Amino acid sequence: MTTDPAVPVFGTEQIRRARYAIAAVFTVHGAVTGSFATRVPWIQDHASVSAGQLGLALAFPAVGASLAMPLASSISHRFGARNALRGLLALWTLALTLPALAPNLITLCAALFVFGASAGMSDVAMNALGVEVENRLNKSIMSGLHGMWSVGALIGSAAGTVAAHIGTDARLHHTLAALVLTTLGLVACQGVLDLRSEPGEEPPPRFTLPPKSALVIGAVGFCAVFAEGASMDWSAVYLRDIMGSSAGLAAASTTAFALMMAIARISGDRIVDRFGAVRTVRAGGALATLGGLLVVLAPGPAVALCGFGLLGLGVAVVVPLAFAAAGRSGTNPGRAIAGVATITYTSGLIAPSAIGSLAETTSLLVSFGLVTALAFGLVLGAGVLRSADRKVAEGGVPQPAPSGSPTVG
Repeated sequence: MTTDPAVPVFGTEQIRRARYAIAAVFTVHGAVTGSFATRVPWIQDHASVSAGQLGLALAFPAVGASLAMPLASSISHRFGARNALRGLLALWTLALTLPALAPNLITLCAALFVFGASAGMSDVAMNALGVEVENRLNKSIMSGLHGMWSVGALIGSAAGTVAAHIGTDARLHHTLAALVLTTLGLVACQGVLDLRSEPGEEPPPRFTLPPKSALVIGAVGFCAVFAEGASMDWSAVYLRDIMGSSAGLAAASTTAFALMMAIARISGDRIVDRFGAVRTVRAGGALATLGGLLVVLAPGPAVALCGFGLLGLGVAVVVPLAFAAAGRSGTNPGRAIAGVATITYTSGLIAPSAIGSLAETTSLLVSFGLVTALAFGLVLGAGVLRSADRKVAEGGVPQPAPSGSPTVG
């Protein structure tokens, strides 16, 4: 096999360091989300907004992310992979300070728009670099990287819980957290792969529709993220209102779902390496479908609780594998990853409200019937992730990502 001179060659030790570095980046990114989520009640009180107004404001991060994600490839093309990630991650960690400073609804919406835009761009950049490291290691790491994001979110939320418990002003809490996370992020970015566009290479368009491959792969991600968002936000309500369970047991359903997702993501890479992306997602879809059926048909809270756990286990690795498949599809991996990310962000945005609207017109049983149907969609659509299995080219050499892009978002 001839080596493509446009693809940089990195030593084994450098790639190994890059793997740990990008894992640290994922952890930092998740910690920002966890830090923010725990102080939403304080932010609501400070901005003097109602529950309905808060719901409106919380839609703006997804809007900002969806609009800004296509810019990530252009930024990477101009500044290189490492510098782009360094700047975008710092923008994300520092944006943590903005929501707590907002004194009213308008400024809160603006702050959350910037917050989401920086989240989305850095998300695309780090996932694209994660796919690049996975290509060069010739083994699955994307599930584990998303598992590290979950670990970061847990760390950030734990620190936020302590800060809220002792009554710390969220402006002070988020400023200190932003400084610490920005420093950690800059250190972590030093070790990521430094990929650059070829001299004279045409820059990607700033705004463009995602390629067809991303739309198909994103549809599978949509099913998984819809099921995730619905279960995270509505599982406790379901057990309380439909199953008549206690508040403690109802809350345990969310914990069970999140715990099973974290366990599956951290251990998922070994499963993907052994069975491949398609079979892993197909099996996960079957587990998620079974979980959805247990939720809908449950005679009591214990069975429904098991159902939510199976839902979390089944959908956990789909999004990491969707990013991996997008990163190996077409001639512009960054654009494809941005497309998949936009679709999944949109799914996460509409899932909670769609479940609520359907429940209001019918019932929560019908709502989770829809979740079950989408989970079965993973079984039917798993084949579109076949490119996530393509890690070895002729002669056993790791297959590089297609040229024509620095393979960063």
